[in-house]
Amino acid sequence: MALSDITVRQAKPKDKPYKLTDGSGLYLLVNRAGKYWRYDYRFNAKRKTVAYGVYPVLTLAAARDAHLQTKRQLKAGIDPMAGRQEERQVASLTFRKVAQQWREQWKIGKTTKHDADVWRRLEIDVFPAIGDKPVAELTTAHVRDCVKAIEQRGALDIAKRQLQKCSQIMRYAVAHDLAERNPVADVQPADILPTRKKRNYARLDAKDLPQLLCDIDHYVGGEHTRLALQLMVLTFVRTSELIGATWSEFDLPGKRWDIPAERMKMRTPHIVPLSRQSIAVLETLRALSFGRDYVFPADTGKPTHMSNNTILYALYRMGYRGRMTGHGFRGMASTILHEQGWPHAHIELQLAHQERDDVSAAYNHALYLTPRAKMMQAWADHVGRLRMSKVVAMRTAG
Repeated sequence: MALSDITVRQAKPKDKPYKLTDGSGLYLLVNRAGKYWRYDYRFNAKRKTVAYGVYPVLTLAAARDAHLQTKRQLKAGIDPMAGRQEERQVASLTFRKVAQQWREQWKIGKTTKHDADVWRRLEIDVFPAIGDKPVAELTTAHVRDCVKAIEQRGALDIAKRQLQKCSQIMRYAVAHDLAERNPVADVQPADILPTRKKRNYARLDAKDLPQLLCDIDHYVGGEHTRLALQLMVLTFVRTSELIGATWSEFDLPGKRWDIPAERMKMRTPHIVPLSRQSIAVLETLRALSFGRDYVFPADTGKPTHMSNNTILYALYRMGYRGRMTGHGFRGMASTILHEQGWPHAHIELQLAHQERDDVSAAYNHALYLTPRAKMMQAWADHVGRLRMSKVVAMRTAG
């Protein structure tokens, strides 16, 4: 006999669990813990039980609907538990577990160090907050609160990177049917994080460049430091990118310098086309290298590169304290090249300013390489003319 709402509602627990059947195999299991909708069946000669839910959360009518769907699956030769097991597995997937799957695909082509660094930061910054949350239940608020907590401890740049990493991991989850949507797909760092006030690095006006070039040529400090300053003028890379250079990164016959992703601020590879003047500086440096790996070795004798402050202190000694920094060479080159009419896109790529995602990085770092090489040679020639004009002016004045 079919069950009624009153019968189900009034069913009371007894000393032992018991069943109230509703027909077609559906029954209500009643025990001291509660009332449970169940169905026993056989599939491939194995006895199984479907657990539909708990009364009164699942009403009699809803249990009958679920049971009807189960009967249809069995009639079609489908094991209804197989789908439920898969659903439970997906539902139990945490953000950390999905991140582990994403990592296996993402780290292909990355260096071991870069992979380890990215994973370590996730373990420090993200997993304690949302690592154990089911990925299918992750919300925008969960991720927002996570990255806001990072920012509030003063690590704004890390907070921005972790927001991007969370979005990458959730894109992976959506692409592999592990989540319905990426809760931060449309969230930009500026939507939830403060914008850092742009830092204005001290730099000279373009009219002061000839005197700076002359002062560099006559610098009386270490030879490696003088040559580092000359190469910085010609390549306008970041100070850290310059001083950490190794000889393996240079292809002098091919006239290019390939800086690997792990040494770049944007964590994508960068190509610096080398002018004739840059190659001349590098050839002088190679003669001074005595087989050492670093182009600019430390003067302490340790197997590392020169200090990050070496360039800055050299500028101080030349009288440019508060007027010029290592980063100032980049701003000066950008200003002059723009004034000379070089395309903005070429200049920005050469400055490695673009924030590029993992998909486009391999393509963008080599974009416009031929015209960029032409621009870098023209820049070196311009620097050479400025240097020569200062020399002539000094001789005339003398």
